[in-house]
Amino acid sequence: MHIRYGSQSDQGRIRTSNEDSFVVNGRNKLFLVADGMGGHAAGEVASHIASSTLQELLSTAGSQGDSAVALRFAAQAANARIYEAQRQNPEYQGMGSTLTALMVRGGKYYIAHVGDSRAYLLRDGTLDQLTSDHSVVWHLFENGVLRKEDLSKHPQKNLIIRSIGPHPQVDIDIETGETHERDVFLLCSDGLTDVLTDQAIHRILSDSSKAPQELAEALVSAANDGGGPDNVTVVVVRLEPGTSE
Repeated sequence: MHIRYGSQSDQGRIRTSNEDSFVVNGRNKLFLVADGMGGHAAGEVASHIASSTLQELLSTAGSQGDSAVALRFAAQAANARIYEAQRQNPEYQGMGSTLTALMVRGGKYYIAHVGDSRAYLLRDGTLDQLTSDHSVVWHLFENGVLRKEDLSKHPQKNLIIRSIGPHPQVDIDIETGETHERDVFLLCSDGLTDVLTDQAIHRILSDSSKAPQELAEALVSAANDGGGPDNVTVVVVRLEPGTSE
């Protein structure tokens, strides 16, 4: 299969800076979104460390070896680097980042995930969320207290219970599965999902006449048209028929 991809990141309509980071590396089939937190410039620092660490450690990871192990190792290394940076710099105390990363290898996909950024898969007309938010409101949703469409309205929607960096160790969720031709993967920060419902995302992402870059731009534009209350970052990856992944 041939990989086509697009990306778009914007500070939104209210924020004065963009603390999101992302990677689109077609050569190494690595894609990720990281949403920093921590105040001042700390969030931007944390998300940059997360994205650059995975880019560095996975840039030499070929098709050989266990991709899930490599992803987990790189995410743990990012956690360690952010933790050490805040330990050495008091102004960075408490900073952290979400991390949602996708690798495509040998007919399979691998996702590493921490935080409330998300990975979705559009396959055969059905949009599925592949990751679970590590947040207070997601816990309420899983326990039937909240509907999914009400998560973004809850006063505790920004309370993250797991992220990269604040602690010496962190659990990394790993998701794997088989890839199919015409699969469309979406990685995004919560600046998208706090504004657009899954139904709205599905409608935009299903337009097969648009290239992945156009889809990424359309999703970000829709989030900003909906008020753009936060930084919004989108990576779209489409697997198309071809001679190689």
